[in-house]
Amino acid sequence: MLKRPAPAVTITLSVLLLVCHGVAAAQAFYPDLARAALERTRHRVSYNGAYFKIPYPNGDIPSHLGVCTDVVIRSYRALGIDLQKEVHEDMVRHFAAYPSKRIWGLSRPDRNIDHRRVANLQVFFARHGEALPVSDSGAAYRAGDLVTWMLPGNLPHIGIVSSKLTPGGKRRLIVHNIGAGPKLEDVLFHFPITGHYRYQAGLDAGHAEVLPDTAETP
Repeated sequence: MLKRPAPAVTITLSVLLLVCHGVAAAQAFYPDLARAALERTRHRVSYNGAYFKIPYPNGDIPSHLGVCTDVVIRSYRALGIDLQKEVHEDMVRHFAAYPSKRIWGLSRPDRNIDHRRVANLQVFFARHGEALPVSDSGAAYRAGDLVTWMLPGNLPHIGIVSSKLTPGGKRRLIVHNIGAGPKLEDVLFHFPITGHYRYQAGLDAGHAEVLPDTAETP
């Protein structure tokens, strides 16, 4: 007759299974984010950075409107992560860590707009994800990574690194909205890079998973 595993053994096996499942889910997250971003390029969106009063949580401006940050927000939302809520809750607790007072003269969080500002997302991703070195090597940027730039005129910009490679295979294409709606373009090194991040909800800062480097050609 086979003996039942001791309770301690059963618990250990259960924990190992949960850990393995968690690692697998973490590794799949960033490619999934890259696919969600690519799906955004199928939507017709007019560039509009106006202030909107929106519901909370899971609020969004009209779906046919948006800017660069809305590509990021909607891509994360497709995976069940509400950056409006995540950013707002962090700003309520740590408002001084964000540049809202310095840049926009605000004295308290505004859940209608805070998550739609690049500078705020940079702080949030650095605090709760992983701030990675800015590199001039295309290989340093993986699918699902977030990149910020400074455009001419001191305009901040953000995009998501896709799984698609340039024809020469030296770097990945970027999903972003620079004025003509969400597009997949070779713009990684077109502007000065100001930040490189990975963020998955639930991972502590500085402990984002390292993914296998899978890529696709267009």
